[in-house]
Amino acid sequence: MEFRRILLEGYPLDVLVEGDSLVARDGRRVEAATAVHLAPVSPSKIICCHLNHISRVREFGTELPPAPTYFQKPVSALNAHGAAVVRPSNCHWLNYEGEVAIVIGRTARNISYADAPHFIAGYSVANDYGLHDFRDTDAGSMLRVKGADTLCPVGPGLVTDWDFRNKGMRTSVNGVVKQDGSTDEMAWDMHYLVADIARLITLVPGDIILSGTPAVSRPVVPGDVVTVEVEGLGALTNTIVEGPTPVSSEVGAQPTETEEVLSTALGAEWEFRGQRRPHATPRDVLPFPEIHPRFRS
Repeated sequence: MEFRRILLEGYPLDVLVEGDSLVARDGRRVEAATAVHLAPVSPSKIICCHLNHISRVREFGTELPPAPTYFQKPVSALNAHGAAVVRPSNCHWLNYEGEVAIVIGRTARNISYADAPHFIAGYSVANDYGLHDFRDTDAGSMLRVKGADTLCPVGPGLVTDWDFRNKGMRTSVNGVVKQDGSTDEMAWDMHYLVADIARLITLVPGDIILSGTPAVSRPVVPGDVVTVEVEGLGALTNTIVEGPTPVSSEVGAQPTETEEVLSTALGAEWEFRGQRRPHATPRDVLPFPEIHPRFRS
């Protein structure tokens, strides 16, 4: 069964998918292709798994850790099917990452791996966009890299009876397939991720866990149309647009194009991939905003 959340005559409604139509509880119908979609749930937090797909691990020539690592996207990054994804006008390295979103259905804390399925409401499609222009300063937290407004589209719906095993997933840009993977190449499955996070963090209904992306995440530019399709979950489509104003140079980290940025944004196409690791960017060469720190070492 698939549920969606849409704007119907200006009012947000939960609707049920029936063929090509969306049906509200009061019987009103709207064609799915013309509906204004909202994100299917309202999470209190969005937690994302770093490396999980083995194709991505191999592309970067790295090794999996003993257990998954995570970062968070703020809920203000949440976006929907059919909406625009904004790349600031002075940034150049916005990458797509097609993923499966796990949606929590019951409050979960200290649960077992075997019990994890009982705490999942269903699954959706997600695109974990990253603004790698800020990779130098946010590589640890990923806050600005992955947390800027609009960088977390999820949808189009929530599918409640989906088996995640052996499902194909593809990301296309302007109709050309770029990512072509499978849920079976994940090192840690959906149940593992839920049980792992719930050891220390209480998960509540509506919370979203993004489960990782396959190889070949690459930059996109304003005007590109990006579609993530997961077998059994549908297709999530968004258009990249240019923000009307650049990221401010008055305060905060500034966009860069260092090896840290390029090596991540270009993946296997980075010119030194397989030869050496990217050179860490010395802090003293990072650009300062107009307002400098009060104290300088």
